[in-house]
Amino acid sequence: MTTPTCFSLNLGDDHVAHLVLNRPEVMNTMHPTFWRELDELLTQIHQEGKARALVISSTGKHFSAGMALETFAGAIQMDDQSPEGRAAIFDLLTDMQATFTKIETLRIPVIFAIQGGCIGGAVDMVTCGCIRYATQDAFFCIQEINIGMVADVGTLQRLPKLVPLAVVKELAYTGRRLGAQRALGYGLVNEVFDTPEAMLAAALQCAREIASKPPIAIWGTKQAVNYARDHSVEDSLRQMGWLQGAIWSNRHVGESIAAMKGKRSGDFPPLAPLQTFNSLG
Repeated sequence: MTTPTCFSLNLGDDHVAHLVLNRPEVMNTMHPTFWRELDELLTQIHQEGKARALVISSTGKHFSAGMALETFAGAIQMDDQSPEGRAAIFDLLTDMQATFTKIETLRIPVIFAIQGGCIGGAVDMVTCGCIRYATQDAFFCIQEINIGMVADVGTLQRLPKLVPLAVVKELAYTGRRLGAQRALGYGLVNEVFDTPEAMLAAALQCAREIASKPPIAIWGTKQAVNYARDHSVEDSLRQMGWLQGAIWSNRHVGESIAAMKGKRSGDFPPLAPLQTFNSLG
């Protein structure tokens, strides 16, 4: 892909990928280029298999102010007068939802570092992650209701699995802000920090710890946790049996124990790169 304009992406020697929203002058709002670049970058990370953990952070006063106003204007003007127009709305939303779902289904854990406002579409985005760190001044706002819309890219589907349902309803019906400390109390964020620098350092350290484990075991753990969230205990235990049988490695277990005893880093193979249908031809 060409050099992105809304993001920067780094992959360090520690196998940690760091994706940064880098348009602070527009409060990292989400417009068509943002969506296209994010989709391409997530696909790249997913397919390459080089990264073992991903940190997503931002720049400026706010993490993201959500959908760009010009995108809102386009949405408001979408054709709601014909079945064809309404079908196009469905298809547009499906594409946008699929991009954020790539965060949730990425082969590696995703850690969000959130400062300032996390508004509208940004809430949809961060609820796809595995771990969320925030600054003291961070807040979350389901902004869509304030402009006469229903949040439609994942907030209303994922947030109820992260915080109490009554809290979701309060935020979704009123458009009120949820501050960092209250979000911490509900479990939406894992930890709150005094400064963005301290928060980002903690997020990267967590990612490095994850990256030091066998990547296939981390992959399996993420698969199991996400499956258990959406299925019964009985079904999840059955899935766990198949999953463990598929990825068990005596070598990984032995190397992990030896590395722990020797107080050294383990030596583990990366996830296999994924071939696309185009590359198979």
